[in-house]
Amino acid sequence: MEQDLLNPVKNEFKYIPINKWPESERPREKLIKLGGEALSDSELLAILLRTGTGNNGSSSSALDLAKSILLCYENLSGLIDASVSELSEIKGIGPAKAAQVIAAIELGKRAMSQKNGSNTSFKCSEDVANFYIPLLKDLKKEQFRIVLLNIKNRIIKEVLVSQGSLTSSIVHPREVLKIAIKSSAASVIFLHNHPSGDPEPSIDDIEITNRLCKSSAIVGIQVLDHLIVAESGYFSFRQKDMI
Repeated sequence: MEQDLLNPVKNEFKYIPINKWPESERPREKLIKLGGEALSDSELLAILLRTGTGNNGSSSSALDLAKSILLCYENLSGLIDASVSELSEIKGIGPAKAAQVIAAIELGKRAMSQKNGSNTSFKCSEDVANFYIPLLKDLKKEQFRIVLLNIKNRIIKEVLVSQGSLTSSIVHPREVLKIAIKSSAASVIFLHNHPSGDPEPSIDDIEITNRLCKSSAIVGIQVLDHLIVAESGYFSFRQKDMI
């Protein structure tokens, strides 16, 4: 017995794959029995990853890989704008596993965006901000979106117009209005985010807003607002009497 205790080979940690764990400890079985809210972030990620790695002596379970991802990105919000290539740099995460994670995150974002569908309505700029801040504030790239509304200010749909630095060459009134006219929108709300965290509008932001408002008026579509969303809050052109 004494020799066994001193033998580093016999006493080293033995890797056990998740499918050999007690059933009550397996993430997938826990979710089926208790629901998703009973699982930790890493357990939910482990279900997405499905399998770990089995490379001779450096084996990792799906849960180990999930914890590695969260450690690299600090938390789930850090994963929101991650790319497949970035995730693939984590040891044990290849393009296939990275794609699974990105797909799940994108589905979550779309589900939030489509929440309640056409039943979502806005009474003021603050309602719009409260709805979209969770969706846009953590994005690393600037996005310009148009929210199309019917005569009762209920959402018809939302369209991503462009992604990247906001300039007049990227957001052209003709393309924006084509979307609104095709959807028979009575009014629109323009939205974009500032990854810098500061919601104050730039000169380009003001210029583009003025051009879009003038063009919309010509075709009889009302611009209810243009909101800039950032981590520190939001800026409303309507509230500042700039529309």
